[in-house]
Amino acid sequence: MAGDQMHVLSALDSAKTQWYHFTAIVIAGMGFFTDAYDLFCISLVTKLIGRVYYTADGASKPGSLPPNVSAAVNGVAFVGTLTGQLFFGWLGDRVGRKSVYGMTLLLMIICSVASGLSFGDTPTSVMATLCFFRFWLGFGIGGDYPLSATIMSEYANKRTRGAFIAAVFAMQGFGILAGGAVAIGITAIFRSRFPAPPFAADPAASTPPQADYVWRLILMFGALPAALTFYWRMRMPETARYTAIVAKNAERAAADMSKVLQVKITAEQAEMASPVDKPFTSKPFGLFSGEFARRHGFHLLGTTSTWLLLDIAYYSQNLFQKDIFSAIGWIPEAKTMSALDELYHIARAQTLIALCGTVPGYWFTVALIDVVGRFKIQAAGFFMMTAFMLALAVPYDHWTAAGNQIGFVVLYALTFFFANFGPNATTFIVPAEIYPARLRATCHGISAASGKVGAIVGSFGFLYLAQSPVPAKAAAHGYPPGIGVRNSLFALAGCSLLGFLLTFLVPEPKGKSLEEMSRENEVGQP
Repeated sequence: MAGDQMHVLSALDSAKTQWYHFTAIVIAGMGFFTDAYDLFCISLVTKLIGRVYYTADGASKPGSLPPNVSAAVNGVAFVGTLTGQLFFGWLGDRVGRKSVYGMTLLLMIICSVASGLSFGDTPTSVMATLCFFRFWLGFGIGGDYPLSATIMSEYANKRTRGAFIAAVFAMQGFGILAGGAVAIGITAIFRSRFPAPPFAADPAASTPPQADYVWRLILMFGALPAALTFYWRMRMPETARYTAIVAKNAERAAADMSKVLQVKITAEQAEMASPVDKPFTSKPFGLFSGEFARRHGFHLLGTTSTWLLLDIAYYSQNLFQKDIFSAIGWIPEAKTMSALDELYHIARAQTLIALCGTVPGYWFTVALIDVVGRFKIQAAGFFMMTAFMLALAVPYDHWTAAGNQIGFVVLYALTFFFANFGPNATTFIVPAEIYPARLRATCHGISAASGKVGAIVGSFGFLYLAQSPVPAKAAAHGYPPGIGVRNSLFALAGCSLLGFLLTFLVPEPKGKSLEEMSRENEVGQP
């Protein structure tokens, strides 16, 4: 790679956008569709599961998941995702991206269906089974992060690479909307077929037996889009960059690149992409080497820390926005609704937020990332998240007063808009662009796993922190006293501000080749 850019990789960097690129976006994006669908739906159905399995006879309020069960159901998939990101990231660099790509989607399909079939004679056994399958669902989803990002970055040209990777990630938006549509649709059908009175009128009848099928059907539906794309994922060729640079198979690289670019590339031309005789590849440096620390140490610190802080703020709000809506009075009190009414209202509220704030943010990123650049979008996103969280927290008593809820929801939606038109997208994109090919999936997996640590902190931490500081009120929900929603918003604003500062450790890959960003064309130090 020293001197002139290799012919084959230069051809990839300058290739015109073709139909294959759009096909790859859909195929690679189905994992993120399933990820977002599952995350969105589990936050919806936990209220229903609580009513179905944890309503006590003679209770004055509907049943809800005990704190430890709620934390396990919400968090176990994150633990699986974290494990999958590290394992499949490493494996993708060891044996190739394509070799393990179908495995992750197959895990998602099987475990989505199995989650809906969770069995047991007692609530504890049903929840244990659900958590088991959700761990392995997360494991498959985790593998899709480094593999999909790396595959798309290595297929794309340098002019539109950011938009292509962002489009893969933006499939989460369709997953969120599909989750809302499926939840609303299934709930509406069951409400019409099995009408039930509010809990206050008849506690036992407010949760019809058929409600147990509702949450199962919602979770199982997430397997369908993934199953529809499994065949096409298995037919995707290995990325030419991996084949040429890591596997050093020039003939195979030529064949694979010819498929992707729809041009004839000879094995002799591809041979130039296998830099066996270049000084920097004679002694390739590893992840824990001094050479890697010199070239990419601060980059790895930047990509891991910003993703960690982003996910603390993002997931704490995303998982528990139904509780925030209830706190400000945007969703009626639980006992005034039947079990299916409550699910319907929560699904409608969360879908509205997604439609107005979350989904547009993804596509603003797709449209502008190769124009504005990753750094500016990420820095501005963190800054605006900080500003809007403070705007929610400082006058929090005003927003919770009667008649002011719409203003709260608007600011809340804008926070999500700038998360998605900001660090939620860029923290996924940049790690796929700045590391060497032989470590690209591994480093992306490490960065993504750091983010999932943040998601675990957010989902578990916010669950407890957002509880009322008044012991009696917190105990009424089965939790120890927390710091309240207002102070939690201040804490999340602090996370966003720190993310803004750490963004300055992350380089700008806009308009540069992967080899230029990863510095694979440099001679390493002896």
